Amino acid sequence: MLSYEVGGVSVAILALLLLAGFCAGWVDAVVGGGGLLQLPVLLMVPGITPVQALATNKLGSIFGTTTSAITYARRVRPRLGSALPMAFAALLASYGGAVVAAWLPEPVILPLILLALIGVGVFTACKPDVGQLEKLRHAGLSHLSRAVAIGLIIGFYDGVLGPGTGTFLIIAMVTVLGYNFLNSSAQAKIVNAATNLGALLYFAPAGHVMVVLGLLLGAANMCGGYVGARMAISRGSRFIRIVFLIVVFTLVLKLGYDVLAEWGPWLLHRA
Repeated sequence: MLSYEVGGVSVAILALLLLAGFCAGWVDAVVGGGGLLQLPVLLMVPGITPVQALATNKLGSIFGTTTSAITYARRVRPRLGSALPMAFAALLASYGGAVVAAWLPEPVILPLILLALIGVGVFTACKPDVGQLEKLRHAGLSHLSRAVAIGLIIGFYDGVLGPGTGTFLIIAMVTVLGYNFLNSSAQAKIVNAATNLGALLYFAPAGHVMVVLGLLLGAANMCGGYVGARMAISRGSRFIRIVFLIVVFTLVLKLGYDVLAEWGPWLLHRA
C-alpha cells in the first residue's frame, strides 16, 4: 500500500507547509508578518502543541530572515551602526520573552497590539510621504539609544507572541528613527534574524523544536526570502509601502478575530 505520510505528516499538509514557508519568507523579506502564514499551518500538524509550533516556526523563519538580510546587505547596505546594536538587544530580549511567555497575560496584550496596528495603518495610509524619503531623526548616542530601545521592546514581543514582528520593526524605524521603507526593511531583517535566534536559544535546549519540519520550512523560507528581498530592492519604498499596508490590514483582521474570540463571550455575559 502506498504511504501518503512523511514522518507522521500527510503529504498534503507537508505541501501546504512548504507553500506557506515560501510565501512567509517572501512576506517577511518585504515587510514582515510571515508568521501569520506559517503558524496556522503548523498547528494543523497532528499532535503538535502551540509551543512546538511557535518554536518550529522560529527555526524555519531564521533561514528566511538570514537569507533576506544577506541579500539586502549586498545591495542596500543598511546602517550597521544602528542595526547591529539593535539586533543584539533584540536577541537578549527575545530570549527573555520566550522564557516568560507562559506567564504573560496575552488576553490583555492583544487588544493593545490591535489598537496600535490600527493607528499605524491609518497614519501610514493618510501620510503617503511617510517612509518614501529618508529623514533621519536624532543623532549619535540619542539615535543609538532609541534603536536599542526598539530592539529590546520588539525583541521581547517576538519572544512572547511574535505575529508581525518585522512589521513593527519597520513601523518603529520609519516613525521613530526616520529611515525610509527600503532601509527599514533591510535593517529589520538583521534584527528579526536575531530575535529568531534569541527565542531558539531557549526553545531548542528545552526540546520544543520539531527539527525536520523546521528545516523543511527553512528551505522554503530561504527561497521566498531571496525572491522577496530582490523584489523589494528593485521596486523600492513605494512597493514596500503598499505591501506594508496590506500586511497591517491582514494583521488587524487576524488579531481582531483573536480578540473577539477571547473577549466576546465575556462581553456578551456582561451585557
